[in-house]
Amino acid sequence: MSAPARTRVAGPWLALLAGPLSFGIAGPALILPDAAASLGTGTAAVTWIVTAFGWGIAVGTPLLAGLHSHRGVRTALLTCAALVLAGAVVAATVAWLPALVVGSALQGLGTAGFTTVAMSLAGSARAMGLVTSSLAVVGSASPLIGDLVGDALGWQLALALPAVSLLAVPAVLRSAPRTPVVPSRFDPMGAILVTALVTALVFVPHFWLPAGVAVVLIAVLVAAHLRSRPDGFVPAVLLRTPVFLISAGLAFVLAVVNFGLMYVLPPRLTEHSGWTSGEVGLALLWPLLFGGLVSYVVVAATARTPFRVVAVLFPALAAIGLVLTGVSVVPVVLLVAQALASLAAASGQGVYAVRAGNAVDSHRAPAMGLFNLTYLLGAAFGPAIAALLA
Repeated sequence: MSAPARTRVAGPWLALLAGPLSFGIAGPALILPDAAASLGTGTAAVTWIVTAFGWGIAVGTPLLAGLHSHRGVRTALLTCAALVLAGAVVAATVAWLPALVVGSALQGLGTAGFTTVAMSLAGSARAMGLVTSSLAVVGSASPLIGDLVGDALGWQLALALPAVSLLAVPAVLRSAPRTPVVPSRFDPMGAILVTALVTALVFVPHFWLPAGVAVVLIAVLVAAHLRSRPDGFVPAVLLRTPVFLISAGLAFVLAVVNFGLMYVLPPRLTEHSGWTSGEVGLALLWPLLFGGLVSYVVVAATARTPFRVVAVLFPALAAIGLVLTGVSVVPVVLLVAQALASLAAASGQGVYAVRAGNAVDSHRAPAMGLFNLTYLLGAAFGPAIAALLA
């Protein structure tokens, strides 16, 4: 199958389409106590708002990528916009925990689709770097932004911050192709199995034994379905392309390291620096911003670098960050470790996404969906692994 033509959408619009996803992941961090107090419940209960968003982006990434592949960019964008808008309206107007959980999940589904579309439409390494850099930079600043919005406008509007991505939809729609990228018959069973598999994977860090058993059983069913429908919801060619598999695997590892250190370093910094929790949070903002901002340059600069070089470079940076974390308790050294891990993850996400997409260009939309899914699963597993090793 020949590679589909990709339209050129200005990189800043793609960044605006993708970046606000990070508001839903980290934005509620500092406003959950306010939400709990307003709802008359505990902080543990309101964390389901964040969990629902995580489930939404994990499930929405492959599902909306499938919609993009089978029905085209315009249908995918409009569907995602409807999901985000509905979720944001619920989050901003209904002060009832079950409704907020549903609203958060809807925003997660929609923004996951936006991000996959943005990465699929990125026509160059520079544009891809801008997309992935926006995710990292917004993620770094979103707890502070969420707190400021919560203080000024209320915690419910802070939960609706992912809706900022809607501002990019008209501009992207103007340049979007009007035909499906890969015209083919939809595979509902494949979609159901992938949704079940992703849901089980999301719960592995929390309920590892039952979720792990479910993952194995569902994976067997997925493998059997792939043999019967190699051109279905998950194109079998993706799993037969080494560059795609290696890129996705390395992205997962880098996410595990980066997000794991985000949970490991705050208590270590508090213990060995004498800083307050607020001071620790402010100190960690800078290495995370550094990684996100510099990654844009790195992704563009390594566009023509051989794959075997970038396959070693970013894991090496992450490994150095891990070693520094293990051998030192000096605050400056720990912050450097986080900066290296952040740079490796943000740069690796962009660089490996370009290589993964180019390796299977005729199936770019589902490839970006599965690639992003592996990165997001790494972000979920990193803190869980860090907690086990603590």
